[in-house]
Amino acid sequence: MSDTPPASAGSPGSPDFDDMTRDIAEVPAVEVIVTVAVNLMSAAAVKLGLTEEGDKYKDLDEARKLVAALAGLLDASATEISSFHAAPLRDGLKSLQLAFREASLVPDEPGQGPGEKYTGPVYG
Repeated sequence: MSDTPPASAGSPGSPDFDDMTRDIAEVPAVEVIVTVAVNLMSAAAVKLGLTEEGDKYKDLDEARKLVAALAGLLDASATEISSFHAAPLRDGLKSLQLAFREASLVPDEPGQGPGEKYTGPVYG
């Protein structure tokens, strides 16, 4: 048997799961939802080639998935987060949907783009 304590026991360099649980317990749900939405937006922007690196990480298939997930999250949480939080997220989503449409060699029909089943057709 080893005298080494388990990783969750607070050994240097390992996470203390009790502390992590307490930390997340103190975060309001709205903040968690907004944080996830912003992470999805950031990842989608990278996959759309909208960052300083441009086309280096561009991948429209991956971008489609991220934009669709963002749209689904915003649709599902619309009644849970205030318009103060939702309005800028919806604006960002629309910008990503338009960027996707512009980046596509063969654009989707209106209403068929990523996340448009949740938002309705997006026009430029």
